[in-house]
Amino acid sequence: MDPLGAPSQFVDVDTLPSWGNSCEDQLNASEIAAETYQEETIRSPFLYNKDINGKVVLWKGDVALLNCTAIVNTSNESLTDKNPVSESIFMLAGPDLKEDLQKLRGCRTGEAKLTKGFNLAARFIIHTVGPKYKSRYRTAAESSLYSCYRNVLQLAKEQSMSSVGFCVINSAKRGYPLEDATHIALRTVRRFLEIHGETLEKVVFAVSELEEATYQKLLPLYFPRSLKEESRSLPYLPADIGNAEGEPVVPERQIRISEKPGAPEDNQEEEDEGLGVDLSFIGSHAFARMEGDIDKQRRLILQGQLSEAALQKQHQRNYNRWLCQARSEDLSDIASLKALYQTGVDNCGRTVMVVVGRNIPVTLIDMDKALLYFIHVMDHIAVKEYVLVYFHTLTSEYNHLDSDFLKKLYDVVDVKYKRNLKAVYFVHPTFRSKVSTWFFTTFSVSGLKDKIHHVDSLHQLFSAISPEQIDFPPFVLEYDARSTSPALVGRYFTTEPPGEPFLYT
Repeated sequence: MDPLGAPSQFVDVDTLPSWGNSCEDQLNASEIAAETYQEETIRSPFLYNKDINGKVVLWKGDVALLNCTAIVNTSNESLTDKNPVSESIFMLAGPDLKEDLQKLRGCRTGEAKLTKGFNLAARFIIHTVGPKYKSRYRTAAESSLYSCYRNVLQLAKEQSMSSVGFCVINSAKRGYPLEDATHIALRTVRRFLEIHGETLEKVVFAVSELEEATYQKLLPLYFPRSLKEESRSLPYLPADIGNAEGEPVVPERQIRISEKPGAPEDNQEEEDEGLGVDLSFIGSHAFARMEGDIDKQRRLILQGQLSEAALQKQHQRNYNRWLCQARSEDLSDIASLKALYQTGVDNCGRTVMVVVGRNIPVTLIDMDKALLYFIHVMDHIAVKEYVLVYFHTLTSEYNHLDSDFLKKLYDVVDVKYKRNLKAVYFVHPTFRSKVSTWFFTTFSVSGLKDKIHHVDSLHQLFSAISPEQIDFPPFVLEYDARSTSPALVGRYFTTEPPGEPFLYT
């Protein structure tokens, strides 16, 4: 109430429900104690944490009305931007705010500067400038937006503030995609609370009606409210989740020079002991440590020293380690190749995954990261039946996956990948690729040969998958049009069924 007895327009953040209290099916303490998590259970890089969730509030309303220690104003470099957030703050704070801002002499993109709150309920206003978004400068925009949130939080920490009210910093006029920006905002705040949580009591995300749905959808990924929600959210985390502080990781900056290449790390022995298994027979490379010696395990089976069930458990444990690595690794450089993506469904209603061979520069990328990306994308796809369409079109020797890599992939992936893979359509094969495929499926792996279908033209493929269910790289269509008769090309995108049925399972 104000001195005259009228209700105050300002909002007391202590009366707002925290994110942790907004989940009806949240596990209580007894359920958590009763739920057993075995060694191979996959945990999210953003673990369920009741204390952190209790500090976070999602509130639909005007950030200028919050009585936090500080609220955040998103503006331009001259701090004169006219957006709904700024205009509301200026109106409620009064004319003294403009005078104070002139002393700051602007603010660069990604920086954060402090003024008094004047007539606001908040004691301070932290002003920051979000980046202008252009897709070709996406990496720079991500880093700048991260800096906005990080610098605001750092300033709050330095000034011993107990609560901060965030508006959505990426204003619409600056063109930043809301969902991409929300990922950065949430993971940055989450990582800061993990490291410096004792310095802040409340972080409020003040959103509009249009923004609320995106925040409701993405908050469980970074602030799961139960172990169950943590598990459900894991498949939906993006490939790039930043480093330990939430900062976007730029692949070019990840160059690391070792004083003694090939020598074990100082803490490698401690890490290996924590795995609880004998790693003496595993290679020293970081990725090699993540899987067992499959050939040795098979020999042990033949010798009666290792049961099939024990091998399956060992294999599942190894796969789970790969999956955890895939969830935590920055794979944005592999994702940008657009070599693996989900499209529509085939004529049997099964998910169609596309692999574009020409987009895989085998000699230029880290193939272990490519394997991690495959696992990251495919783990939740492979729980149901699916088919693969591999475009071999116009590939060169620099795009060909060697049999050792394919064998490693086949050995690493979970059994569900093999069980639910119903067909592989090998589009535009060459004689050499047909021979290589036959040798690989005959002598290297089992159970795959009958699922391979060589498809010489898209016309054949359309008997199994409708053309509107596949996103084609343009060069595939152009190549097929040149090598196919005009009569067939004209039928590709008609509603008529394309000729005789092609073999599909």
